[in-house]
Amino acid sequence: MQFATVQPITARPDHPVITDAEAAALARATVNLFRAWGLSDAEARTLLGDMAPRTWARWKTGDIGRIDRDLRARMAILMGIHKALRTIFTDPARGYAWIRKPSEAFDGRSALDIMMRGEITDLIDLRAYLDAERGAW
Repeated sequence: MQFATVQPITARPDHPVITDAEAAALARATVNLFRAWGLSDAEARTLLGDMAPRTWARWKTGDIGRIDRDLRARMAILMGIHKALRTIFTDPARGYAWIRKPSEAFDGRSALDIMMRGEITDLIDLRAYLDAERGAW
């Protein structure tokens, strides 16, 4: 019996690797986005995968440090959510406020309620919902 040769996994154009410099920029943008959304420290840390309080405190001062693959993915998804909201709402303040507004689409819960469940799949599902709403599919 012969086995196929396994090729190493490389970045694809639709899933590029996030470099360290890009990850640091994403982290700074994420801190600013969370300020715009009016998130508490606990909410921010949950959306970032239960980040340690000391790490989040350092991030807010600009001391980012090492960022693992899961955190890079979470931040990229959060930026996609932000982008979708900026497309849907011409007034940025409305998009920022929408995060906390109850929605019929979520059985009366807010988008933040959905994201606060803490799973990366919740972020992915919200991003997919917003992309569908803006006609990106």
